[in-house]
Amino acid sequence: MNQQPSSFNESALPLFADRDDARELAGVAGRQPSYLRDHRERLRTRLMQGGAQPLPDYELLELVLFRAIPRQDVKPLAHRLLQTFGDFGRVVSASPARLREVSGVGEAVIQEFKIVEASAQRLARSRVINRPVLSSWQALIDYCHTAMAHRETEQFRTLYLDRKNVLIADQEQAQGTIDHVPVYPREVVKRALELNASALILVHNHPSGDPTPSEADIAMTRQIEQAATVFGIVVHDHLIIGKSTEISLRSAGYF
Repeated sequence: MNQQPSSFNESALPLFADRDDARELAGVAGRQPSYLRDHRERLRTRLMQGGAQPLPDYELLELVLFRAIPRQDVKPLAHRLLQTFGDFGRVVSASPARLREVSGVGEAVIQEFKIVEASAQRLARSRVINRPVLSSWQALIDYCHTAMAHRETEQFRTLYLDRKNVLIADQEQAQGTIDHVPVYPREVVKRALELNASALILVHNHPSGDPTPSEADIAMTRQIEQAATVFGIVVHDHLIIGKSTEISLRSAGYF
């Protein structure tokens, strides 16, 4: 593990501090240099006036890092994080252990990233939970990408639906390695019976970014469908989430 350079002195600001309070707190251990203050103000202004879309990943990361490291230039750290993980999504969703391996990252930075990750997932989930899934399919796809596309290991989750195809539960069934996740059809069906669910949508990610199903993916899907059919439960689909796209095994004709 790399040593954390002494130039990065993390001191997280209160979560809901206003800007004047933040400046006052930053001044306790020395005033923020004017060039850093001006740079941060410009970035904040661009975000508020033009939204996040025009900002490159490193500038969006800087905005998150400002809170965790209030008195130093965080641009080099933003670039190091992107070089290590690839893009903004993979940075904020990286495990704490992997983040700690990056020089300059400490607990305050990790906490800020986990707040951003949790907020993004909560927002995306609110657009699909307790709503008819089949009539809001794109929102469901967006949620699955937000929750899973940037993960470094495979995750398998089951979306449980009621008789009106309203999403009533999103259950993480298992976590695996970079190219395998153990799934037990009996556990999937058992949970469906506990929830009184009438239908399922299976979802898992491919950390490689390529959503092409493996033979094991197809075989597992068929096993779950067979087990569910015994109890009158419908498997609507199995979605495999890649980095920027996804595959529906139902639409592709695999089951």
